[in-house]
Amino acid sequence: MHQALLVPEVILEIFAYVNTIPSSQTTEMYGHVHTIPWASALVTSTLAALARTCKIFHEPAMDFLWTEIHGLEPLLGCVARLHPLIYSRARTNHPTWQVELIFWAKGVEPLSAHEARQFLRHSSRIRTLNIKSAHPHLLSLIPAEACVFPRLRSLSLSTTYLDLILPHTPHQCHLLSVDESLQSFVTRCITLEHLCICSDTDYHGSTGQPSLLSDRIRWCTRLVTLSCPMLDLAAWKHLSCLPTLLKLEIDQGYDDSPSLSEQAIVHLSPFLNITTLSFRRLFYGVDIIMVMQHSQFPSLKKFRFEASYLSPEDAEKLFRALSRCNACRTLEEITICSLDDGYLSSPNSEPFTPIPHFLCFTQLRTLQLMFCDPCIYLDNDILLQAMSSWPHMRTLAINYLHDHYSPSEVSLRGLFTALILCPQLHTLRVPIDMATIDVDPTAEPIQHTSL
Repeated sequence: MHQALLVPEVILEIFAYVNTIPSSQTTEMYGHVHTIPWASALVTSTLAALARTCKIFHEPAMDFLWTEIHGLEPLLGCVARLHPLIYSRARTNHPTWQVELIFWAKGVEPLSAHEARQFLRHSSRIRTLNIKSAHPHLLSLIPAEACVFPRLRSLSLSTTYLDLILPHTPHQCHLLSVDESLQSFVTRCITLEHLCICSDTDYHGSTGQPSLLSDRIRWCTRLVTLSCPMLDLAAWKHLSCLPTLLKLEIDQGYDDSPSLSEQAIVHLSPFLNITTLSFRRLFYGVDIIMVMQHSQFPSLKKFRFEASYLSPEDAEKLFRALSRCNACRTLEEITICSLDDGYLSSPNSEPFTPIPHFLCFTQLRTLQLMFCDPCIYLDNDILLQAMSSWPHMRTLAINYLHDHYSPSEVSLRGLFTALILCPQLHTLRVPIDMATIDVDPTAEPIQHTSL
């Protein structure tokens, strides 16, 4: 063996490079290709071979091999009794092995005390743990104090496992549901930095769940990123005073009946350091607009608002609130969508004009506005004024929907005149009035190198 391989730093560099090789194993089943993140892909098999090479390689290779674990199966596979149940079917390449893998634990006895030690054999090496399997009964006899992952930094799981898996210093957590065990989790994990709670479960159908979630969020005092369903007023106040928070995403799952009181929400502090603000899968978005109207985001760079339906009145409120949120010198990306054409306005409704509200954002680089009904009014003068105000614009998409007709008063001449003012523009999607060709065929063609 070369003497350089006796230097721990050299070995770590080599193994770190091996661990970055892009590789994943896939299987095709019922016409769909599925990625198997924990299966024996090239990186996994290479690290496993290195771990078996010699004593010097064993520990660092095992650390890399167990750094990121997806699912309970790799851990359960360390249990002698369960190993053949998990891996024998996969090795046969049987066309239905992945479906059977989901149900392999049905009727299997829980782990004994001895098997629990086998299960936790490599727990001290794990930094990222992602659990989405539904086998909690297998771990029902393991005491919570025994199930420790001391080096864990990123955690993604259902709260079914929270009372069992209690990391000492997690920095990232992704919860698939919310229940009372979340309180015991966050009170012992005050260093939590990244928290993601999915809303595509029974969250909305459970009584008191929004307030329960908000109560637990307020235990987290060092959050950097947060993604969750809609919060109550107390949680909004907590987040507005959180200096560490940089990214906030509300994913409502199209279930957002109004619940906030405008009289009480006026006491929000400025969200000083938030740079990314996203509201996804809203149904009406009334509460979100109310929060925006009473909030300041002086560091905001990215804003996204996606609602099933946004009335012209609410849309104007949103545009006005965004223009007054103290982000005129920082905001670079705006995306606002209302794409459900099942909520049509009255036939006599006028197109609305959001562009003037956004002229104050001098650093704007991306603007995407997509509405089915009513449509956005755009003409030559508005487009020219917009391009004059946004010299750094790179992507501009307004009412560009493949299956939806949007009238326009922007002519070719108006378009070409405006393009000269945005030399960095590379994506442009706006409706054009082609009824009249008003371009001088003898004029010199425009030069735009990036579009």
